[in-house]
Amino acid sequence: MLSALADGGSCACASGADSQPSNNPLARSPRLVFRYRIVSSRRALWMRFALVYRSTDEATSSKPGIRPRASAMDASGMSKNAWTPAQLPTLDGRRALVTGAASGIGYETAAALAARGAEVLLADRNELGGAAAVQRIRAQWPNAQVRFLPLDLGELAGIRRFAEQLLDDGRPLDILANIAGILPPVQRATTRDGFELKFGINVLGHFALTGWLLPALLKAPAARVVNVSSLVQRTGRIHFDDLQTERGYASQRVYGQAKLACLMLALRLHELARAQGVPLMSLAAHPGIARTALGSDRRQQSGHRLRDRMEERIQGWVFRWLGQDPPEGALPVIYAAADPHAQSGGFYGPDGFGELRGAPTAVTPSSNARDPDAQQRLWQVCEQLTGLRYRL
Repeated sequence: MLSALADGGSCACASGADSQPSNNPLARSPRLVFRYRIVSSRRALWMRFALVYRSTDEATSSKPGIRPRASAMDASGMSKNAWTPAQLPTLDGRRALVTGAASGIGYETAAALAARGAEVLLADRNELGGAAAVQRIRAQWPNAQVRFLPLDLGELAGIRRFAEQLLDDGRPLDILANIAGILPPVQRATTRDGFELKFGINVLGHFALTGWLLPALLKAPAARVVNVSSLVQRTGRIHFDDLQTERGYASQRVYGQAKLACLMLALRLHELARAQGVPLMSLAAHPGIARTALGSDRRQQSGHRLRDRMEERIQGWVFRWLGQDPPEGALPVIYAAADPHAQSGGFYGPDGFGELRGAPTAVTPSSNARDPDAQQRLWQVCEQLTGLRYRL
């Protein structure tokens, strides 16, 4: 649809007595033509909303993991006979840890796993929100086994203490859902360890948490680690010469890099576990466009009044008309975390138009995400920055 809008905007300026009537609404509205011309010339705007389509070679690939053709959609945009968490087998006796569980995708994932009988640990920096999330789950499922644990992924020492406390009881961990995230600030900020904020929390924080929890994960028969990526992994780039974005900081670049890195690390962990013969499943998922507090935050300003105004209007339109609510956005994550048909090394997202919304299905990582040399290099960099080597 975006390419159609851009093309329509460029050709709808024809006028004069010889012009033929057009069914294109842009041709009848100079105001719309002007707006879409501006939008089509600002690629960064579209990157903000992740409305980027897969390339032709990816869409026609016959490699394993390519998503099947989407099924018929109902009026809500969901596939008919769509998958729901009610189709999960019982998770009695399973133990799960969900980061970012105080709200949004994290909360919905924690609630779905608890509803199926899993013992769920809700980890989040927001202690009030985490406690409220536990109460909400218990109000709906009185027998749910849920507990809140405070966790700040912006401090490596705190992550290690958190993991050590969790390992004290010697129990296995069956599911680790790495969901917590932040919206990159307009101005560059850092974690307590000095890492760029988005990369430090989303990438290094979850890398460290997973590594320090490996002893518990490896005690489970077939534990799953799920990293949450985004549609922007398609356009993201790993800037190995400037991972901390100390030069030319831009929030879109930071977001795309972090979400691509999360996907690459999930794919790399899958390969490492398979090479070692370890029964550890590593998967990734993305929610499409979800109307979460994080995803729909439009308060940030770049200082460019026209661009800020356009971004706010476009983002509001995108989330209103193309987005889905958190329960639907969480479906690919829940599927990856607990459905028996989900496969290690798989990447899951919505099956609807452009992967914006719909029921969970296998989707294809970008060519950048699938690059094994880049995966290995990123893994080594994360080991160096965190001082942690995985022992599989």
